[in-house]
Amino acid sequence: MPTSIDTTALQKLLTDDTTVQLVDVLPAETFRQEHLPGAVNVPLAEIESAPDKLDPTRPVVVYCFDYQ
Repeated sequence: MPTSIDTTALQKLLTDDTTVQLVDVLPAETFRQEHLPGAVNVPLAEIESAPDKLDPTRPVVVYCFDYQ
């Protein structure tokens, strides 16, 4: 079930659970400019057609960071 978390909770989760998959859903060009360390890029427009980029047995955190 989807849940929202803040940056503090995300930092703790990434520190405590090394199995978490961090997914950035911004377009590829924006991802190339800047993204969180360890993140995988799966643009939102492609998320349903790109299941091979994610491990279904591991938890997923999806984010969209607008740094501008």
